[in-house]
Amino acid sequence: MSIRVLIKEYPHRAIALSTSTHALVLRHSSTSTEQNGSHNASQTSLSSNGAAAARCMVEFSTVEELDLDEYRALNMVNTHGTLGLITVNGDIFLVVVNGASKVATLRPGETVQRIHSVGFYCLNSSSYDSLLNDEVNPYPTDTIDDEGFEMGFGKGKGESPLEHPCLALKKLLSSGTFYYSSDFDLTRRLQERSSDAATVSIDSLDAGFLWNSYMIQPLVDFRSRLAPREKEALDASGILTSAIRGFALTVTVPSSSSPIRSPRSGLPSSMTLISRLSCRRAGTRFNARGMDDDGNVANFVETETIFWAPSGVCFSYTQVRGSVPVFWEQQTGLLPGQQKITITRSPEATQPAFDKHFENLELSYGAIHVVNLLSNEKPNEMELTNRYRYHIKHSPLNMQEKGSSSRDHELIQSTEFDFHAETRGPGGYEMASEISRWIQHSADGFAYYLAEETEEHVRSNGQNYIVKRPTAILQQEGVFRTNCLDCLDRTNLVQTIISKMALEIFLGHKGLVASPDFWVRHSSMWADNGDALSRIYAGTGALKSSFTRHGKMSLAGALADARKSATRMYINNFADKGRQNTIDMLLGRLMGQVPVHLYDPINDYVVAELNKRSAEFTENEVIHMLVGTFNLNGKTHGINEDLSPWLCPDVNPSQQCPEIVAVGFQEIVELSPQQIMSTDPGRRQVWETAVKNCLNKNAAKHGQEEYVLLRGGQLVGASLSVFVRANCLKFIKNVEGSLKKTGMSGMAGNKGAVAIRMEYANTSIVFVTAHLAAGFANYEERNRDYKTISHGLRFQRNRSIEDHDTVIWLGDFNYRIGLSNDKVQKLCHVGDLETLYENDQLNLQMVAGLTFPFYSEARITFMPTYKYDLGTDTYDTSEKARIPAWCDRVLRKGDNIRQINYDAAPLKFSDHRPVYATFQCLINKVDEKKKEQLSREMYRQRRTVVGDSRAGGEADDSEDEDLIGYDSIEPGLPPASSDRRKWWLDNGLPARSRVQAPSNDHLPNPKRPSNPFTPSPEPDWVEVKRIMPGKPEPPPARGTMRAKTVEFNGTNTHANFAASRETGSLAQTKSMARKLVAPPFDPSASLNAPRTSSNTSTPSPSISNLDGTSSYRHPILPPPYNPSTSRVSRSPSAASTHSLPDLVIHQSQSHSQPHPHQPSNLAAQIARKPAPPPIPNKKPSLVSASISGTSSSTGRNSTASPPPSQPQPQPYRDTPSPVEQKSQPQPPPPRRSMAASKRDIGADAGGDRPPLPPRTGTGLSTASGGRRGGGGGANLMDEEGGEEIEALRGWEVLRPVR
Repeated sequence: MSIRVLIKEYPHRAIALSTSTHALVLRHSSTSTEQNGSHNASQTSLSSNGAAAARCMVEFSTVEELDLDEYRALNMVNTHGTLGLITVNGDIFLVVVNGASKVATLRPGETVQRIHSVGFYCLNSSSYDSLLNDEVNPYPTDTIDDEGFEMGFGKGKGESPLEHPCLALKKLLSSGTFYYSSDFDLTRRLQERSSDAATVSIDSLDAGFLWNSYMIQPLVDFRSRLAPREKEALDASGILTSAIRGFALTVTVPSSSSPIRSPRSGLPSSMTLISRLSCRRAGTRFNARGMDDDGNVANFVETETIFWAPSGVCFSYTQVRGSVPVFWEQQTGLLPGQQKITITRSPEATQPAFDKHFENLELSYGAIHVVNLLSNEKPNEMELTNRYRYHIKHSPLNMQEKGSSSRDHELIQSTEFDFHAETRGPGGYEMASEISRWIQHSADGFAYYLAEETEEHVRSNGQNYIVKRPTAILQQEGVFRTNCLDCLDRTNLVQTIISKMALEIFLGHKGLVASPDFWVRHSSMWADNGDALSRIYAGTGALKSSFTRHGKMSLAGALADARKSATRMYINNFADKGRQNTIDMLLGRLMGQVPVHLYDPINDYVVAELNKRSAEFTENEVIHMLVGTFNLNGKTHGINEDLSPWLCPDVNPSQQCPEIVAVGFQEIVELSPQQIMSTDPGRRQVWETAVKNCLNKNAAKHGQEEYVLLRGGQLVGASLSVFVRANCLKFIKNVEGSLKKTGMSGMAGNKGAVAIRMEYANTSIVFVTAHLAAGFANYEERNRDYKTISHGLRFQRNRSIEDHDTVIWLGDFNYRIGLSNDKVQKLCHVGDLETLYENDQLNLQMVAGLTFPFYSEARITFMPTYKYDLGTDTYDTSEKARIPAWCDRVLRKGDNIRQINYDAAPLKFSDHRPVYATFQCLINKVDEKKKEQLSREMYRQRRTVVGDSRAGGEADDSEDEDLIGYDSIEPGLPPASSDRRKWWLDNGLPARSRVQAPSNDHLPNPKRPSNPFTPSPEPDWVEVKRIMPGKPEPPPARGTMRAKTVEFNGTNTHANFAASRETGSLAQTKSMARKLVAPPFDPSASLNAPRTSSNTSTPSPSISNLDGTSSYRHPILPPPYNPSTSRVSRSPSAASTHSLPDLVIHQSQSHSQPHPHQPSNLAAQIARKPAPPPIPNKKPSLVSASISGTSSSTGRNSTASPPPSQPQPQPYRDTPSPVEQKSQPQPPPPRRSMAASKRDIGADAGGDRPPLPPRTGTGLSTASGGRRGGGGGANLMDEEGGEEIEALRGWEVLRPVR
């Protein structure tokens, strides 16, 4: 499918990869990568990829939903997909495949393309657009010029300033060593992948061979968040490309030369070679040697030889090569003697990593035969060989049972073949073929993968169809691991010989012989493979390729090898470091390299909401299943017996006629080499007919629909068949089968597993029948068989057994009871099943976590099922006297399944008894139409919210575009935050709490740390006890109130303040200077004051706000004032003066009495803000001296010294305006702050003005002397107690801190 690269510059830069139906749009999100200037900027990104992850918006949609009119094509050449995204020097580049050519065709419809040109398109800058047309030479040679790709990384002094920053990567990816396929999974060998996969699922690839895994990972993560319909569309579009590195080539074999001919068609056969280079320890020759701690080795290559014939036969054989799995290094040097090898770790420190390497090989390929070609004469290579031999000997894969001398159970075998010594004689390199004598036994045992096309009769929509599909006949059970020092020249020659041996074994089983022309084509293909792999690792083609290609060594070939050796020396010493850096950059392994994070503001939201609302379109249903397993011991005379005790047991009526019946057989055929080489499905089909007849007879009896065979599978003697009721077929989809053989020697056993999976509605179910290793003491081998099957058995899209909602294992697991025969016989006789089960090997291994982890087995209530004398209920009486055991078992896993029955059936024609189990399974049914409708509705709603703030939209970048679609998780909580916007720090203003105190007696605890997240034993609030009912309210925070004085009778002192301002030069001081109010008079608390009922609840004429303003209300005036009836005096407070300076200010003796008929100024001040506080024009000492005499007739009062000019405090972001404050209640002020509070104020005969209250606890105030001749007064204000309040006299001066 053709893909166009489109670009749009305005209003923001966006790049689209468009097919005829869909488009993937990417644009850079500037909000996440630019530096924040705010001092409140967070250093932690909210993305999952770390603080420095570059963020891009992404959108995948149909071309109808996107407006592509404003986009222009970047070039006229259609691309072949994208390899991913990468950041270079802070810029984000989209990597696309511009040019590719077909080089291989494995089978019809399975093609491989070689990449010869890539393009890097910058998402966030147009600076590099002019450099895009500088194409790299797609045909590189062995010679390296001054600007070779090894020099492209890093900005050298002599480089052009206009060089594209990705030039080194571009040259590497365009070097002709990278391959991709849009038809199948190129990262896996034929044996591990399904042949009928429609598309390549990018998330199922083998990351060990996927070279663009780092670049493609952001797009894989994005794909995982798409809906299934969009996911399938993205896979089918071919936009996402997976690349391997290595070699791929198909050579055509004409019908005249092909060993398998098709006389009818006359079509040619094809032979293909694919080499996959691992990227886990990738590097150049002297920079990547040996092994790492994860067991990955340098220059690890999986090479697969494939032969396909038009008749449908497909042969595959896999080998691997890799550096010696020891920690070793080698120095570069211009002379061979300088290239010294150093082993860097002790044997004990090396063994764990060595074991990891071979355990991974055993899980992937089975048994391993090591072919070591190192020299026995060179000291460096001898040291490596000795260490290699030591670790193989101590590998746990080679641990033998005590008393066993057989090597049949060794999973690692080794052959040491000194290649140089063997080929030094007159025979030359032809003597290398002598190695076949040493490895022939393993080659026969490992077998090969073979698939043949079989015809299946399928009935659909009332019509019968014949479908041809490949069926696996044989699987490869082991692998040859070949190595020399570099794993290049010697290794490639020996691997050619092993590949030829495998083909000869295959053709020998078919009774065929290949022509010389066939072998010439085979050798030429392997020579090209050696040259390609050598060029990647060492920089030149392979040595000895002349012999590999032609079967003999010529003078020209020797001269070519000399030239290649000299070139290698130059490249390895001077060029490899730059090449290594480029490889590390491609794989994302450089320090400081940042990944790219993709997000879709609409789709991510819709997917999350759909998961929350899944109950709206999902319903549950319970179905029933029956599972049966039977080891037939190769017998067939039971086919005509009544199978109903096993398949239609007497169970609860609800369990009769279950929707699904899975039947597994073991040893369905007798063992023979002929049976092993070609599985005969005839025996299985006969048994399937017998089972189906039994089930349908029971279904007719209960009035249910008949059963149909859904699918059957067979691997030698193990078979699995799944039957379903006809009325359930409409709910079943995606039925697949898979095989996995576990026997170490493919010729000597039929152990392995057959699995069939399906999706019933929206629940995935898999059935696995297994026949594990036999032998009383071989429980560890059985454990290993389980691991091999669980890890290695794969379905389409790389699904494993564990990737299903419901898993059921059934079969002959061969676990025994660990007691003597006599004891087991006695326990069976008395029916003591508990003791038997306590010694059951499977039970003990599962409890220890060594096999079948997280699986469950129902309680066993039946006698051991093995081994009986045929036709009787008597356990084995033969010479072997097998110990009775529960070999035949059924295990389950899944939180939606419940087992109802578990029992054995009395069928006696085998030495085993059949076992059955019935289950209830909870099935999810998703109403796809309702889900799709809900998805589209939510998509439209979110699109209106998001608008054009998406990858394909028109809007400019917004500060919070990365938060679009993410609301608060609970009502009342703030929305999510970003690097630029935080709900707790808005616009850099300090935060202010809105928390209310539990009561008026509680204040914030001053001892608590200011950071609320700091652990502290201190409580949040402290309770302050009030001494008397008339105690004033706590004062407001310091610096939050403008000072003023108000007389008790409603006459304010603004005129006096004005007079003060007119007399001094300090009037220019800022109005933010603070001074406190004299408390308003409350007649109800006045001593000896006449009262009337009308003024019992006189309100305060002034209500103070936190910002210093006042809200005035018209007072209810008290009765006429009688100066002789009430006196108030203040005494100094020890609490407020003991730590203060000795500055005393005496109160004026002046009398002030208002005129009753004079209109009050208070009414005029109701609606306007009060004037700034008065500012004295004398020093406090002068004020004290001047007012200590007689009273002044001007009514001017002595005033406390105000604070000097202060900077304007920064307002809180949620502080209301003065207009808003008039209607807001006062929150309780903090502790230890100054405020005016209600007080009982009287007046003496002299009409003294009430004094200011002291500021306590600050160290800045002092008490004045008491008024001479003053009598006892009312309690005014003191937090310490009544006696000190009576002692309070005079004014108190507030002195600020500068």
